[in-house]
Amino acid sequence: MAVRIYREQVKTRGATEIVDITGLASGALRASGLKNGVLIVFVPGSTAAVTTIEFEPGAVRDLRAAMERLVPQSIPYEHDKRWGDGNGYSHVRSALLKPGLPIPFEDSSLLLGTWQQIVLADFDNRPRTREVVFQVIGE
Repeated sequence: MAVRIYREQVKTRGATEIVDITGLASGALRASGLKNGVLIVFVPGSTAAVTTIEFEPGAVRDLRAAMERLVPQSIPYEHDKRWGDGNGYSHVRSALLKPGLPIPFEDSSLLLGTWQQIVLADFDNRPRTREVVFQVIGE
C-alpha cells in the first residue's frame, strides 16, 4: 500500500463558482503511478466544498440555484453578526456539501460515471486562491 499527496492551486471568483477539477484529479492519479485504490479530494477551509456533477452549463446553474434556495445569501446568519464578513451562508453551504470526497480508481482510471466530473464549489463572497489536496492511496 502506498500513499501519495499532491496539491494544486485553483483561483476562483467566489459567489458559488463551480470549477471542474477532474483534470487535476486525473493528473494526480497519473503522477502517483498507482493502479488500484482510492483518490481523496479535499479542499481546506470552511467556505468551499467538493462534489460531483455533470459539468455542463445547465446542471451548474441548477446546482447554484439549488444552493441559493436551500441556503439563501439574503437571510441573517449568526456568523455574520459575530464577524461582520457577510459570508455566513458560505459556511453553511460548505458544511452541507462537505470539503472532501473519495473516488475509487482501477487500472489507473478514476471510476467516474460517463457524465460525472469532480468539481470545486467556492461559496465565499470574494475571490480566493483555493488549495486542493489529492491523496492517492493504493497499489
